[in-house]
Amino acid sequence: MTLPHQGLKLRAVGSFSRGNTYRFQWRGLVPPAIKTLLIACAAVFVFKTFLEVAFQPQVVGAFFHYFGLVPFAVVHGYIWQLGTYIFLHDSIWHLLFNLLFLWMFGKDLELTWGKRKFYFYFFLCGIGAAVINVAVKAVLAAYGIGSLVTAPTIGASGAIFGVLIAAALVFPHQQVWLIPFPVSIPMKFYVLMIGAIEFYFTLATPGDGVSHVCHLGGMLVGYLYLRRGSFLYNFRNVFTDWKRRRLRKKFEVYDRDHRDKPPSRPDNWVN
Repeated sequence: MTLPHQGLKLRAVGSFSRGNTYRFQWRGLVPPAIKTLLIACAAVFVFKTFLEVAFQPQVVGAFFHYFGLVPFAVVHGYIWQLGTYIFLHDSIWHLLFNLLFLWMFGKDLELTWGKRKFYFYFFLCGIGAAVINVAVKAVLAAYGIGSLVTAPTIGASGAIFGVLIAAALVFPHQQVWLIPFPVSIPMKFYVLMIGAIEFYFTLATPGDGVSHVCHLGGMLVGYLYLRRGSFLYNFRNVFTDWKRRRLRKKFEVYDRDHRDKPPSRPDNWVN
């Protein structure tokens, strides 16, 4: 015979057990936007590997020139390359390092901003880096330095460098380990060091096969976007300070001109 209260007792015990059981949250480890980007980059790399195995090298080369970032092609209407080059990677190490950096520095940003804002910022930096890369090469080609018909630029590094500068601005004091050294430094100094190294290689080794201009372009676009409010505030503060100085000067002139004058209607005292 089953008593009516036995079922209630079992449900109460079960709910108490679930409430005190620790569950590992995979969502916090790999947020949804970063997970989607990781899967997309890995899937494109697997497809590229399939092309290498099943077809001639010319097919893979055509695939890279059609979806990679080629300034000559972008200028002539292949504007989709400004976004598609992000998902292409040449080797497994190129892919793994980019995905590792995206996860390491982008995880906390997505948890702070949310999925939609992180998506927008990631592609803003990636596409902005591509635009700067094309613009710089177009200007250099106009002065006879280099050519627009170059090897395609591929990889998510431009967008990831934008993520780096965002991490430095949002979490400036978060500690970063300098692997393999047992030393940690604040995020802002780490990103500043990375940016300085990229700037050095841009000038010292322009033909090393790495698009340092694209990396710096991603950082520049990210910085300008995140600090856009500060620029507007600074302009507003400058204008306000100018108005205050102007009013102060008018008051000082008025006070000086009327300092020694008697009142317009002096009082008459009757003795």
